[in-house]
Amino acid sequence: MTIEQQTLSEACERNKHPILRVLTASFASTRSVLEVGSGTGQHALHFSAHLPHLTWQPSEVGENLAGLRARIAQQGPANLREPIELDVRARPWRVAPVDGLFSANTLHIMSWSSVQEFFRGLDTALVEPAVVCIYGPFRYAGRHTSTSNAAFDDFLRARDPHSGIRDFEAVQRLASAAGLVLLADHAMPANNRTLVWGKPAGARQGGWSQGQETGVE
Repeated sequence: MTIEQQTLSEACERNKHPILRVLTASFASTRSVLEVGSGTGQHALHFSAHLPHLTWQPSEVGENLAGLRARIAQQGPANLREPIELDVRARPWRVAPVDGLFSANTLHIMSWSSVQEFFRGLDTALVEPAVVCIYGPFRYAGRHTSTSNAAFDDFLRARDPHSGIRDFEAVQRLASAAGLVLLADHAMPANNRTLVWGKPAGARQGGWSQGQETGVE
């Protein structure tokens, strides 16, 4: 597969520079990052090239790996590893422990039960201290931050009733149960956010109750 045959995301091209500004500060003391849901690989290529102190590990579900692997094999810098297969519902995640995790535009595509599994999976994936950065759209106090996000949410739910823009408060409760402390909530272009959590040394995962979090499904 040639570079020209691979899919390019226009959204990734637009948002990679503002996200990099957040990651440069957030991952300043981080050494290894797992990216969950690397998609086309554009973020992985851009961030690893501009953050050479990091070892960047891309991942994707099995059916999306071929194109990702082809792009990274052709274009990836030395600190960008070969993509691995990762389904957040797997237990445990078969990944080398990292002190950083990044994911973009994934939580609103997953089902709410998969979002819960995402945060449960961090318990074995992260060493401490660690930093977690998640980019995407969120609702606050049950409200969308823009009319375009509301329309996007309607589109997602019409396509897949289990997907949809997540409530920040519900996601924050999952993060807290995973031992994460919210460090920053950055406003981003196109009505998106980058949420940054830290997992301090000695943190312990809290209790989980299946179904206690309602999300927005």
